Amino acid sequence: MVEETLNADNVEKTEGEAATQTAEHIKVFTVEILHMVKDAQQQHGLRHGDYQRYRVYCTRRIRRLRKALKYPQGDKRHFKRRDVTLAQLTGKRADERYIHIPLISAERAWSYAMQLKQEANTEPRKRFHLIKKLRKACFYALQLQELCNVSSEAFDARTKLECEAYVAWMHGTLHFELQLWGSALEHLKRAQVVYENLAKALPDDEQELYRVKVNEFTPNLRYCAYNIGGGSGASKMDELLELRAQGLLENLDLLVSQTKMESSEGLQTIEWRNRKVTVRPEKVRLFLLSTQEVDKSLEKTAQLDSKIELIERILMDCKDAIQAVKEEIKQDPKLRSLTTGQTVSGVQYLLAYLSYIRHSRTLQRNLCLVEQAKLNFDDPNQKSQNTSDGKRVRSQDLARLYEIILQNVTEMQQIQGMEDDNVYQKEIENLALTFKAFRCYYIALTLIDMKKWKEAVALYERSSKYANEALAGKASDKFKLAGDLQKLVSTIDGCKFSAHAYSVLENDTSEDAIFTSKSQKSTKPLYERLSQYKEDQSLHTKTPNVYKMQPEMEAIPCKPLFFDLAIGHIELPSLDDKLQSSGNQSGASISGFVKGFLGWGGKK
Repeated sequence: MVEETLNADNVEKTEGEAATQTAEHIKVFTVEILHMVKDAQQQHGLRHGDYQRYRVYCTRRIRRLRKALKYPQGDKRHFKRRDVTLAQLTGKRADERYIHIPLISAERAWSYAMQLKQEANTEPRKRFHLIKKLRKACFYALQLQELCNVSSEAFDARTKLECEAYVAWMHGTLHFELQLWGSALEHLKRAQVVYENLAKALPDDEQELYRVKVNEFTPNLRYCAYNIGGGSGASKMDELLELRAQGLLENLDLLVSQTKMESSEGLQTIEWRNRKVTVRPEKVRLFLLSTQEVDKSLEKTAQLDSKIELIERILMDCKDAIQAVKEEIKQDPKLRSLTTGQTVSGVQYLLAYLSYIRHSRTLQRNLCLVEQAKLNFDDPNQKSQNTSDGKRVRSQDLARLYEIILQNVTEMQQIQGMEDDNVYQKEIENLALTFKAFRCYYIALTLIDMKKWKEAVALYERSSKYANEALAGKASDKFKLAGDLQKLVSTIDGCKFSAHAYSVLENDTSEDAIFTSKSQKSTKPLYERLSQYKEDQSLHTKTPNVYKMQPEMEAIPCKPLFFDLAIGHIELPSLDDKLQSSGNQSGASISGFVKGFLGWGGKK
């Protein structure tokens, strides 16, 4: 007995291990049938009603799939039919592309039937070929449904619902062409019910496609009801539909609940400004989770440098998340063609939310920089102030930081998709008034350094006006600036009267040379201004300016060495007689001597 029980336990263990191993090898696939079919139709001819082009595309697609999966139907000479079975969808080598083969085959037969329907207007015989192709499309659709139902563990609830609706729509189309109005109405109504419940179970950004598909059934359903006949005929058909839908609805509720659970587990939903947004990209979900951890770290961190480093790190992650959402928008042509006048979609709203996070985090970092600069600020109203690192920050530097913050607030106001949100725009305008008040205050301090009292008073007034308007706005104080604003208003009152007093004092003493700026820099010694009162700090130094011991240099005229001023008034005696006599003698004797000595000039 003991041996038998041990053997039974071993058998149960081996069976359980085998079951767990097979469960591990089974892959769960999600095939968005309607989304995949609509994208293929819009990109390959059906946007212009070219069914032949779409049929040729389906043929090429099936050939590529079989070649890539190494699942051909025979060789070059012989054809051997090979349908997709359960073995290809389970096990270690399971591949989702196998389920695409019956789906694209059904689409190829359906597109051929629609092509023949266009040609049947002039050639009625082609209607028989049309019915044949629709029957073939229904055959492949049933094959698809059988694979999804048999391999229930290989596909999720959403794929099963989409497969059920697709098969019902295909059979409804066939019965509609066969003029079997009762069965056509039943199948089309069944597909409509499945798509409606499927749309309710999916996120907001994926519901539009299914709602459009539901609206496509309305004309055919009305035409079927009209041909069946009103009154009792319609009521009987409704009763028949209710009876036949009982089995469907029991299974439908279960699948819809499973789809909701899978969508809630696979996707993350965020709520911003009373609107829920579904987050699909993995980078964005990880980023949103990391922001919560960063907020906790910022609350624990006391040093400003560490806070700035954390915020800059999260800004880099936010940049990657925004890029991931933009790439998703580029891949979807419907989202790319969205204009500003239309309703903002879920992905666009998610992009606006990420942009708001980036700008608000940048604003938070700039406020940390302002707080760090205020620690080293050299306030002209405070004469003594100690700094930790010895660096002085001027009022111009703080005014520049607030100018950068105002540019950031302007970018927050211009986020795409938030132009029509009046509450959001009022909050941002109130935030802009707050930072304008701080900017005007520090510009006024800059003018105080330059001794421009009147301009400083005017800027104090404007800063007080902005601060009071911001406090009266009563907007959401996310950055905790209400206390700083109240402190600023009380500070401005004192600074304003001080600057006004300096301006009045400057105007009253403008004629007195003692109190002017030039008199303060006078170089007169003390003995020359004993009757005047002046606080001169140079008297307390080692070289006080009391009395000049050396006399000043004076300019004197230059004394010339000699100027001959009488030569123009002297009368000299005449020497003409002496000059004539002496000139004749000397001329004759000299010329004769020369002529005789050289041997020329004589008579010959």
